[in-house]
Amino acid sequence: MQTLLHYFLHLIFPMMLAYICFRKKWLSVYLILLATMLVDLDHLLADPIFKADRCSIHLHPLHSYFAIAIYIFLLFLKKPFNIIGLGLLLHMCTDLIDCLFTYSQCRSCLTDAPALPLLQAMGQALGI
Repeated sequence: MQTLLHYFLHLIFPMMLAYICFRKKWLSVYLILLATMLVDLDHLLADPIFKADRCSIHLHPLHSYFAIAIYIFLLFLKKPFNIIGLGLLLHMCTDLIDCLFTYSQCRSCLTDAPALPLLQAMGQALGI
């Protein structure tokens, strides 16, 4: 379920959003939203590069709280920057949801996650 939701939010949801909100230019908006997944290149800086139960929020430079603040700022600029900001924030939300799934299934897996206080607060608010 977690993997299915993850890829739905990364691939299908942006297409739906582009089509519903930007109908005349939905394809170009969708391609921009897909291109924002390049933000995951910062995972190459991690050791190991891939770890299944790792929470990327605030661990990688382009997934940091500071970077997320910049992505929010982008929403207030003109196209295409607002669309880029939207795509980056959708990506961060998808990764956060993924972290919450992992947290709900294996809290000990995320004991060294920089976003642990955020996950604990969200988990408590959601009853996880």
